[in-house]
Amino acid sequence: MYINIVKIEIPKLLVLILTKLQESGYKPYLVGGCVRDFFLNKQNKDFDIEIFNLDSLENIVPILENFGKLNSVGKSFGVLKLHTKELEFDFSLPRTEEKTGKTHKDFLVKTNSKLSFFEAAKRRDFTINAIYYDYFSNSFIDPFFGIDDLKDRKIKHIDDKTFVEDSLRVYRAIGFASRFDFEIDLKTKELCLNIIKNGELNILPKERVFEELRKLFLKSLKPSIGLKLFDYFQIFSINFESSYKAVDNFAKDLKDKNLKDFRKLYLFFTIFLKNLDEKKILKFLEKITNDKKFIENILLLSENSTNFDEKELKKLSLILNLEDLILVEKALEKENILKIENLAKDLNIFDKALKIEVLGKDLINLGFKESREFKEILDFALNLQIEKGSNKQEIIDNIIKKYKIKIFQS
Repeated sequence: MYINIVKIEIPKLLVLILTKLQESGYKPYLVGGCVRDFFLNKQNKDFDIEIFNLDSLENIVPILENFGKLNSVGKSFGVLKLHTKELEFDFSLPRTEEKTGKTHKDFLVKTNSKLSFFEAAKRRDFTINAIYYDYFSNSFIDPFFGIDDLKDRKIKHIDDKTFVEDSLRVYRAIGFASRFDFEIDLKTKELCLNIIKNGELNILPKERVFEELRKLFLKSLKPSIGLKLFDYFQIFSINFESSYKAVDNFAKDLKDKNLKDFRKLYLFFTIFLKNLDEKKILKFLEKITNDKKFIENILLLSENSTNFDEKELKKLSLILNLEDLILVEKALEKENILKIENLAKDLNIFDKALKIEVLGKDLINLGFKESREFKEILDFALNLQIEKGSNKQEIIDNIIKKYKIKIFQS
């Protein structure tokens, strides 16, 4: 046991919940990422609470229902989820897990509130995720010396047998190493290589793999650490070496950007896929996601590039978000990209499409009726706007001059 000098600051709501559980005779402990992140000085809004001296999760449902929305989907596996407006809590029973098949669902789960901390933590992946915290005594229970590994900046598995039972742990090891700038322990690396060699990554669901990649890129200050490990383990058919610096450039640039996670992700993926042909990009993406919009965004950005040319930028702004492409090309350190960015801003098309001067309603106002020729006329108008720099009235005058017979016939 390790006594903490400074008490972990946890939300007041969680203090109330822990107090209610304690008063009811149960023994709740914080465990997992929320404890690990305390040592790493990282904020956390997700809290895992493992409850000892509790025979059934049903017994605490009346308590938890008073604090937020309760989700009992994982109750058969010994887990209850509580959601509030800003926080998420997982309440679980101590349990053992035994692999019974090849998929991630093929586990025999046995809950047992009388397990020792050592036995209960054995199912976990890494020592740094197996540290318990007792809020009431302000002390840590650390059965596998995870605190030491945090100090040594090591990703170390807990148990040889249980570790290889979940092949997703290869991605998790890489993700944690990247997010925390830690080294993966040599023995853990060997186990990861064995998992890969046995082809067990191939049976993982796309969604689980993508979720680990999402966390790696969105939570790493230097995502290149993760890419280097992917290359070391030869997990993917492509090599990322040419993109190491670029993904770190983009991660640094993101500090000053307020972008949605979905957008950040497709930009990250574009950066390390941009120099590949479409077939290779598709082959890579289709192994990790079914999200068509995500794939379309990456393909569109990958097949286009900017030039310091006013007309070309205007045309490009009509098919994609120039800011996205410029962010990618800045990360890749494209020559003249700052000049291109300034030009796009001067033209007011950096983060929006070119404002088209003449639309279909303008043609109707001129006396045209909707027809197949609308597109031809609108293309003619847009060409005048972009190529000649004509304003709206000049474009309309040219339309009347060129198509006056059609107007008369209409």
